[in-house]
Amino acid sequence: MVDLYRELQTTLKTGKVVIGYKETMKTIRMGKSKLVIMAANAPDEVREDIERYCKLAKIPLFVFHGTSLDLGAICRKPFMVSVLSILDPGESRILDLVKGE
Repeated sequence: MVDLYRELQTTLKTGKVVIGYKETMKTIRMGKSKLVIMAANAPDEVREDIERYCKLAKIPLFVFHGTSLDLGAICRKPFMVSVLSILDPGESRILDLVKGE
């Protein structure tokens, strides 16, 4: 079992992460994203766009079961984070989240 909190912290320190809807959409369209993590309470428009583009680009999508406030806290940001994109996992095993599904 992969601990999302610990692996995301490791990814933020050693890898490359893009936070936010617009930046995540850019990385999905360019095919640079390895994994997209979305909060369970993301707005419907955001959810539909992210799901559609991830499916078209064959990029794995992980729905975080907490709120966007929880995801922001994990990322150590003082704001809500509804979606983020992993470009480089660094030393973490965060990509194992989608392999287990």
